[in-house]
This record gives sequence, C-alpha cells and structure tokens, in this order.
Amino acid sequence: MRKIAAVAAAAAACAAAVLAAPSGPAYAASGAFTGTLTDGASWVADVPAHWNHTLILYSHGYGPLTAQDAPDAATKTQLLAAGYALVGSSYSGPSWWAMASAVDDQFSSLAAASRITGRPHRTIAWGTSMGGLVSALEAQDRRHLVDGALTTCGLVAGALNLNDYQLYGEYALAHLLAPGQPVKLVRYTDAADAGAAAQSLSTVVAANQGTAAGRARIALGAVLLNEPGWYTGPAAPGPRDYAGQEAQQEQEIATFLLPFIMTARQQVELAAGGNSSATKGVDFGAVLDSSAHAGEVRALYRAAGLNLETDLRRLTRDADIKADPAAVAALARTSMVSGHLGVPELDIHTIADQLVPVEQENWYGKLVERRGGGPLLRQAYVNTTGHCAFQPAETIAALHAVEHRLGTGRWDATTSPGALNAAAGGTGRYVRYEPPRLAGGLGEPR
Repeated sequence: MRKIAAVAAAAAACAAAVLAAPSGPAYAASGAFTGTLTDGASWVADVPAHWNHTLILYSHGYGPLTAQDAPDAATKTQLLAAGYALVGSSYSGPSWWAMASAVDDQFSSLAAASRITGRPHRTIAWGTSMGGLVSALEAQDRRHLVDGALTTCGLVAGALNLNDYQLYGEYALAHLLAPGQPVKLVRYTDAADAGAAAQSLSTVVAANQGTAAGRARIALGAVLLNEPGWYTGPAAPGPRDYAGQEAQQEQEIATFLLPFIMTARQQVELAAGGNSSATKGVDFGAVLDSSAHAGEVRALYRAAGLNLETDLRRLTRDADIKADPAAVAALARTSMVSGHLGVPELDIHTIADQLVPVEQENWYGKLVERRGGGPLLRQAYVNTTGHCAFQPAETIAALHAVEHRLGTGRWDATTSPGALNAAAGGTGRYVRYEPPRLAGGLGEPR
C-alpha cells in the first residue's frame, strides 16, 4: 500500500507542477474564446490565468453538434483551477454521428487554441463515449499532434461492431417476441420513422416481461446486445441471480436503450449513406456461445420450458437483412480504429455501461496488442452502473496517470486500482476487472 500511495503522490505532483514555458509564440491571453472553422464547425476554448502549459483537447460524445471542451461543469472547474487549458469543437456533421469530420475539426480547433496560448508543452486528447472513439483515432494519428490520450467510456470497438451487435439484439427481440408484428430495424427514412420503430419494439418488450417465455427471450436479446445485468441499485445482482439480471435488462432495454440506439441508428445511416449491418448469414447460436453471459439465457430458457436451440435456428434461418457495401466502407474509413497507437493511452470504463458495453474494451485491447501497441495502452475499470458514470475526481486521477506516463516514460503502478483510488481521494470504486469478450459484431480482432 505504501508503494501505491507513493506512486499516486508522484503522479499527482507531476500533474500539479507548473511546467517551464515552451518555445514558440508567447502565452497571450486568458479567458473564454470561441470561433468558427472553415467547414462551419464551432470551437470553444478556456484558458486559465495561470496556465500550466498542458492543453486538453476534449472530444464530446454523440449528440447535438455543440462545441464543448470538458465532460461536465464540475470537471471543467477543477481542470481550470489546476491550470489546464481546454479546447473542443462541435464537429460539422452531417449528422450527430459526425465521425467523418470530428478528428480534423478537433485538430483545427487545437491549432486555433494554440494561436491564443502559444504552443503547449503537451497536448492530451480526452474523449467521452463517441468522443472516446475520436480520442482513440487521435492517439493513432501519424501527425502526432497529441502526446497522450485519455478515453472515458469510449466507443473504442467502433461503429461496425456497435451497429452489428445492436442489430442482432433488436432482431432477436422483434422476431421472437412479436413475429406477426413487423418492426422496422434499418434504413429509416427520418428521425420520426426511427422513433416510431423504437416505441413499437419497446412496447413489445415491456408486454412480454410478464411471462417466463417472454423473459427468457428478452434475456437472449439482451445478451446479444451485450447489455449488463445491472441498471439500477447500489450493487449488481449476484452472478447466478439470472432472474434479477433479466429484470434489470428488461428495464434498461424498454425504457432507455431501444429509444436511444434505434434513433441513433438513423443518424449513423445518414452519415454513412445507408445501412452497415446485416443479419443474413449470421449464426446466432455461435454468437450466443461467444458471450460470457450465455449461462443466463440457457437457465431462463430451461425455467420457461423453451427450446433455446429451436429459437436460435429460427433466428439464423429467417435472417434476411443485408448491409449496403458503401455504408460499410464509409464507416470502416471514418469510424473504426486501426489499433496502431502512436502515443500512450489510458481507457477507463464503468463495468456496467448500457450504451457502450465494457466488452468493447476487451475487443480494443486485443486489437492494440496484436498491432504491437500493448505497452502504450492501459485500461482501468470503475465498479458502478451507468454510461460515463464517473466522478470528476476519478477522471482527473486518470488524467494524472497519463501525465505520469508522459513525464517518466513509464506507467509504473499509476493505473492500478489502488493508485487510481488514492489519486481520486479514496473513492474506492476503481477495481480489478477483466471485461468479457464482445459478442457478435466483427468477431475477434485479427
């Protein structure tokens, strides 16, 4: 424990130190700044009076295209008080899935901020959710415009994985729970079309929760969606409390998840120029077998007296959705990582994330390892439920760990749960955790 405390103290001291002014243009101004890029995106920057010469390039998540330079007001206040300058852009669209423009817009915003501050001693990319995918892409950019990256609740497995496994779960729910009620799952004409489909499927899920057969099939859909069995409450249901896990999954799917992801799919399709996902040719039995949570499904099917293999064969036999090759190519180009890291990166994730399942970290970690970037990447996990449900102290502790790596060339023990908890003031929520394999999608990274 003394070693962990010492490492945490060293990391905090490294982060708090005011660095010597770099060469380049003199530090010019402090305050809040805004501007517009040539493609129409806006940017915002905040520069403290006593700048520590570290610039944080913040990438916001999926949502309205509004410029943002910190994840929340409390974190922003603490970062500015500690001397960090902040900058971030709105991205320029054409939809809320703005991955085609996000990285370039962020780097253009960085250039704009640097003209105000002077050249920073170091620049750290920090991204949240979809913005975590942006920061992961920035971390592999060959121009080396950032020195390190902090990815929080990041969509690091990319859009093709996300769209595939979400479609698998939606298809299973629609096809097994409402076989005579067609639910539109792809190629939405507009936001209203997607919203109507989401409402229809959410209603179907809620209506089936009252029977054992319905609960078993909801569990199957949830596992194909990579959904956690913890949505509310201070602690997760027990590892074999399958009924408790399914009850939480039904609640999150019907009331929160489907309305979000099905309307988001329309925005992704708008950006990609079509549908990138397919069910045709998918072996749904193999997908289920790849999940660490298959035991829940098998137990609930047994309790309901249903034949799971019959349902899985039915899903495989009847699957007929095909992807649009051009849309697949567009998302492969704009919304997937290569795994070739150029700078150190720390990812943090909650263990029960409904929108970006923690299993994405498993897929991403394997990809980076296979590309030879394992020594540059560290991943840490917070024992709570919710998407991006971090406390400001927890994310700032992670930032300090990145700074320690940049300052010393070593991670040391700064990304261990003990060191991160100590650096965060003793929250105690960082835990040792191995994320399960991501079910569905592109399969294991190659």
